[in-house]
Amino acid sequence: MPKQRVTLDALPPGRIDPARVDATTEAMIALHAAQDDAAALSQTASFARRVRRRTGLTQAAFAARIGVPLDTVRNWEQGKRLPAGPARALLKIIDRSPEMALVALA
Repeated sequence: MPKQRVTLDALPPGRIDPARVDATTEAMIALHAAQDDAAALSQTASFARRVRRRTGLTQAAFAARIGVPLDTVRNWEQGKRLPAGPARALLKIIDRSPEMALVALA
């Protein structure tokens, strides 16, 4: 992929360090992106674990109640996978009102 130079003269002074921007390599960008992804997985894993623990259910019982395979819950809690759209929304609902959410799912 060819490098493209971007002029930063249009930005107000003091907002960035042009030398630092010019020194940034694709490898550094990839490293930071990977670190951001790892942090997101870690935060999501602890969120999924906290939601399940608030219900007082085991992983197997929680998976059965929300209608997903046990491996899915394990992967969420271990940070191997992120809950996708509807699953993420369901976890947020359970987090806000665990009793009502689980009654509605019964």
